[in-house]
Amino acid sequence: MACVKLGSKTDTFQRQGQAWFCTSGLPSDIVVEVGEMSFHLHKFPLLSRSGVMERLIAEASEKAEEKCIINFLDIPGGAKTFELVAKFCYGVKLELTASNVVYLRCAAEHLEMTEEYGNGNLITQTETFLNQVVLRNWKDSLKALQTCDDILPYAEELNITKRCIESLAVKASTDPNLFGWPVVEHGGPMQSPGGSVLWNGISTGARPKNSTSDWWYEDVSTLSLPLYKRLIDVMESRGIRQEIIAGSLTFYAKKYLPGLNRRQGDSSTRLAPVALGAPPSEEEQKLLLEEIDKSLPVQKGLVSAKFLFGLLRTAMILKASPSCISKLEKRIGMQLDQATLEDLLMPNFSYSMETLYNVECVQRILDHFLAMDQITGGASPCSVDDGQLLGSPSLTPITMVAKLIDGYLAEVAPDVNLKLPKFQKLAATVPDYARPLDDGLYRAIDIYLKSHPWLAESDREQLCRLMDCQKLSLEACTHAAQNERLPLRIIVQVLFFEQLQLRTSIAGCFLVSDNLDGSRPLRSGFAGSNEGGWASTVRENQVLKVGMDNMRMRVSELEKECSNMKQEIEKLGRGKPSSTWGNVSKKFGFKLKSQMCSAQEGSVSNQNNHSGKLEKVKDRHGKHKNNLSPDG
Repeated sequence: MACVKLGSKTDTFQRQGQAWFCTSGLPSDIVVEVGEMSFHLHKFPLLSRSGVMERLIAEASEKAEEKCIINFLDIPGGAKTFELVAKFCYGVKLELTASNVVYLRCAAEHLEMTEEYGNGNLITQTETFLNQVVLRNWKDSLKALQTCDDILPYAEELNITKRCIESLAVKASTDPNLFGWPVVEHGGPMQSPGGSVLWNGISTGARPKNSTSDWWYEDVSTLSLPLYKRLIDVMESRGIRQEIIAGSLTFYAKKYLPGLNRRQGDSSTRLAPVALGAPPSEEEQKLLLEEIDKSLPVQKGLVSAKFLFGLLRTAMILKASPSCISKLEKRIGMQLDQATLEDLLMPNFSYSMETLYNVECVQRILDHFLAMDQITGGASPCSVDDGQLLGSPSLTPITMVAKLIDGYLAEVAPDVNLKLPKFQKLAATVPDYARPLDDGLYRAIDIYLKSHPWLAESDREQLCRLMDCQKLSLEACTHAAQNERLPLRIIVQVLFFEQLQLRTSIAGCFLVSDNLDGSRPLRSGFAGSNEGGWASTVRENQVLKVGMDNMRMRVSELEKECSNMKQEIEKLGRGKPSSTWGNVSKKFGFKLKSQMCSAQEGSVSNQNNHSGKLEKVKDRHGKHKNNLSPDG
């Protein structure tokens, strides 16, 4: 820290308890009281340097009292600063530093220590040191700004606060790598004016490492909130990039909001508050959080979704204003696709709500995301066909959000206090085109049914209508077909579409097998002496045959199950089996004939007639191309 030495005389000041004495050999003729401290001094050194002291001493002399007593209640910096002022008046040695120059400058102004009362008076000395030394150095400017907090009205009147903030803003907006001295000194070794590293005052010739754009984050985080906010505003006005401003705000918030660091496992990343000396109170934290929310840039992606969720969680705990919470929810909604499942699992801090997690908050965030997706021109099922739907880059964010919400539904489903309308609303909010597969939604519904066994059959059917049986994978269909918690209608639909998927898969295998058979002569002729190609073809053909055999067995099993269910439903028809089965088929939405479940089509397992079966499957595939897609 830079300093300037003033005065040349030996220090003759001595302290005794709450009093200071000047031991110059002459008895004191004036007592100056500053707070609880008293200074026993002499009139002439004081009145020769200060216009205020001259007037007060003259007024006290008119009263013809034995000893002149002057009382200062509002001198900037208090007794400690007046001690330095008195030493300056006596010509005693003292040092001007960044830590005391603001106090002395304000006190000198208060006491009218101008050039009229002596050349090189305290106002001139402090002003020169402030402009030529302190404001040219990052560390000293920062230290001076910190001291402005204690005497802010006086510092504001003299524009000291503004000048310090401008100095810091200029240095933060300038690349420190362009300067060798004295800017590049943050957290690194001392350097010579040429920029090389110094060791014991000797130039080593080594160049310092390049500084990053966040080199000033930790320094400015020691400022109080009002001064920090003013500094950030000036930096923005000077054109510092928004992502750098957002990074500084994030650093500051993590330092003084303990709730943001509770979910982090690495204790080394936790920062203890240092500027306030002790953890801030809840009211101070709430004020800080609301100011951070107002100052954060609105652009998407400048701060992480995890940090925004941390702010939202802390805002709910601190009972921040509804406008602050709503604004944070909208910010999160803009980048919900960047969130994780852990971020969404926010506990319910309200005593009026019964659910374990705050489902309503997630619902609002999802609504904001979908609204922003429409504004930004997100793809819809009307604008793209099925072939383009899964591969479109514009659908990636909404597909990620759909997967995230399905995972969240599975996590909150075991909560017995979660009402069916809330669960349904959140699941139904995700557009159908956002889910390539409904496996995640099926898993969440199954968990909800398991945790809520008292649901009526009508409620179960209504809940299961949320998922599209045609968009279930083969594994999910197999599980659903044996799931006793699902309504009978849903099980029949699953069996129906599972059989279609299996038949389509078998048809595809037949096509591949025929292509392999036709390409064998070409491949062998092309390979010539390369025997590895023929061996590889044989192995692939064997694997395909095994797969076809397994699928034939599964189709046969499904047809038997379907036949058994048909017989049971016919019994329920009480004498009208054919009409009952037809009604059931229409009720379940089947578009194919009931012959799909007959044993006659089990002849697909007959390998000798597989070509004729293939034509039948192709024909069915042509009629139901939307239902036979492998991706469901």
